[in-house]
Amino acid sequence: QVQLVELGGGLVQAGGSLRLSCAASGLAFSSYQMGWFRQVPGKEREIVATIRRFSGSTYYTDSVKGRFTISVDNGKNTAYLQMNSLKPEDTAVYYCAADRNYNDLWAGRPAYWGQGTQVTVSS
Repeated sequence: QVQLVELGGGLVQAGGSLRLSCAASGLAFSSYQMGWFRQVPGKEREIVATIRRFSGSTYYTDSVKGRFTISVDNGKNTAYLQMNSLKPEDTAVYYCAADRNYNDLWAGRPAYWGQGTQVTVSS
């Protein structure tokens, strides 16, 4: 029933940009906290960015601050991650996440995950 469908991953050269999208269905999108995580082989999945509903407050992990922007479009039931000035160390599988409770999202146990999309940044 609930789906988070991710698009926009791909191969890009260092310094380039990509925009990931996460189209949500089967849930009341505007009621859900949204976030993006990423994971590389041998490493734990890490939080990248989150956005709080109502306040619109955003969080970014230090390594992406100033380069990545999380946003939501309620009219399209879609969350985005705009990634600029990409670096090889950004290479990972990126996962969209949704949970009505921000604390659960922050803790890495959201109610729903996207399927993941590969982002590869070449040097």
